[in-house]
Amino acid sequence: MQYVRSNFFDGENFTSLEAAQDAARRWCTEKAGMRIHGTTAARPLEVFDELEAPVLLPVPAAYDVPLFRTVKVHRDHHCEIAKALYSLPSAYIGLQLDARADSQSVKLYHRGRLIKTHPRQPPGGRHTDQADLPTERTGYAMRDLERLQANADHLGRNIGIYAYRLLDIPLPWTGMRSVYRLQNLARCYGPAAVDAACGTALDLDVVSVSKIAAMLERALESTTPELPAAAGHPAGRFARDPSEFTPAARRRLTVVPDPADPTTIQEPTE
Repeated sequence: MQYVRSNFFDGENFTSLEAAQDAARRWCTEKAGMRIHGTTAARPLEVFDELEAPVLLPVPAAYDVPLFRTVKVHRDHHCEIAKALYSLPSAYIGLQLDARADSQSVKLYHRGRLIKTHPRQPPGGRHTDQADLPTERTGYAMRDLERLQANADHLGRNIGIYAYRLLDIPLPWTGMRSVYRLQNLARCYGPAAVDAACGTALDLDVVSVSKIAAMLERALESTTPELPAAAGHPAGRFARDPSEFTPAARRRLTVVPDPADPTTIQEPTE
């Protein structure tokens, strides 16, 4: 490095990365590679071409570049890395951990000490070690959807239906946090208010716990919003005039009287 610094880039001023790379390539092949090395008494570029290049292994197709993150362990005993969840023991809840994730594994460190290793999961996935969890958390971690749905049904009819809609997805356990948030809203605002808000949202086919929370904050759980109508149109916003549904071929027909026939016939116009 000292030789490269003092003989190549020390004192130089490159205008871009591409210019620096081009200058380095020329310096390696024309100057540094063709000098007589003080120890080997040979030119490094010639030694590389004759002895080293033939025995080099092929360049790998892609490097497994690890992902480094600082993550927080949440109250559900999981941390989130690249949209996937990984469990940790209760002692680390609320703490910040260092995470290293490659294509095969996820390693979690606390103050430089490795505390947990998980197999890497795809986005939306989850890997839970049952030993990390106390008994009361087992239902959550092991995806006890029936238990979660029963708790929602107990809070109110509309809350139960809303929870079912939240879990009615290809990966239902990824919606469990949303159902827990819905239950927390019931504890904060009362089951009746949340049940009314869920009923209003279901009437509008809106499935979002954030929308439920916003309705409760504004006390709009029993109010059905009015959709805006089109300007100057007494009907609904998306109402169309019946004539717009007439087929184009029929709209091009006009009524033309026939002198030889008292009845009226239709003929296409140009």
